[in-house]
Amino acid sequence: MSKVSVIGLGAMGLPMAKCLVKAGFEVTGFDLNANALEELESVGGRAAASAAAAAQASDILLLMVVNADQAEAVLFADGGLNGLTQGQTVIASCTMAPDRARAIGEKLAGYSVGLLDAPVSGGTTGAANGTLAIMAAGPQAVFDTAKPVLEAVGRHIYHVGPEHGQGSAVKLVNQLLCGVHIAAAAEAMALGARAGIDPNVIYEVIGNAAGSSWMFKDRVPRMLETSPEVKSAVDIFVKDLGIVLDFGHESRFPLPLSALAHQLFMAASGAGLGRADDSQVRQVYDMMTGAGPKGA
Repeated sequence: MSKVSVIGLGAMGLPMAKCLVKAGFEVTGFDLNANALEELESVGGRAAASAAAAAQASDILLLMVVNADQAEAVLFADGGLNGLTQGQTVIASCTMAPDRARAIGEKLAGYSVGLLDAPVSGGTTGAANGTLAIMAAGPQAVFDTAKPVLEAVGRHIYHVGPEHGQGSAVKLVNQLLCGVHIAAAAEAMALGARAGIDPNVIYEVIGNAAGSSWMFKDRVPRMLETSPEVKSAVDIFVKDLGIVLDFGHESRFPLPLSALAHQLFMAASGAGLGRADDSQVRQVYDMMTGAGPKGA
């Protein structure tokens, strides 16, 4: 299983493809962005002209697209499935609702193609360094087949269950926490600014106190920048927390904190910040109170 194709060479997919090249896999990529294809070729990968051509060039097809709609389009509308043969494996690493992962798995099974429902976490840094956390679900045999590929792009690899959708469910738990933690960090920094405390002091103190979190340490420095590099956009959390809330609705499970965080990201997006780095959700507090992390 030395040939891997990656469809979706964006902020996560391209560095993951580079890690696979570095690990010794024969990597073929497909994306609508010609610059991404050129960059993959510059490190020893190959460019495919279509989704079907990418699938045909692989033993394992890795989908690093935005959502379930794109995954289904690649496989069933854009010809990706036509390039697959019986016994091949698809790794779907996009964030999607568990029922969508199950539906894709059932449809692929009808063609004797295996699916690993394997979303990832760790951001662009984890993708570049091959240190992602991977929450994979699917039959044991499919997981075992895909594991060398997972090991090339991830450090923390978990087989969370044998059923498609279980990996996506764990990812939604993760995204719930990420979104709530970013929103809480923005609110906390805004309150500190209202109190007249230097935001750099707040960051240093809380970063070493019980109130800290991974998201606090990662996002607050970017909250303090005027125009930080976009590593994960506001609209990503509009989408992901929306999926979380839909899942809660279907499960008849209350998610009040998720709903509040989603509204904060929605406010930021509605204010024109949808494509800004997600740390800029802090600007909602500037708008509401004039006391965001940068102070008034």
